[in-house]
Amino acid sequence: MKISCKIQMKFKEKKIAEISHESLKVDNNGFIKSEINNKNIIYTIQSESLGSFLSTADDLIASQILSEKILNSSHKGK
Repeated sequence: MKISCKIQMKFKEKKIAEISHESLKVDNNGFIKSEINNKNIIYTIQSESLGSFLSTADDLIASQILSEKILNSSHKGK
């Protein structure tokens, strides 16, 4: 069985989307395809097993949450 999904994350600014995309690119390499479309990041996950798919999606979301917290806290300091 092949499982596939697209996750779109929307940002208020294109620059923030680009920073977030670059910060997660290293972890996602080989596991998740990603592209920036204006102020959005579109992630594509494909897997042969449900367990692997869920782990990958969970890691992506947790990493994105952490990235967003760091970006928000550094943005507030300015």
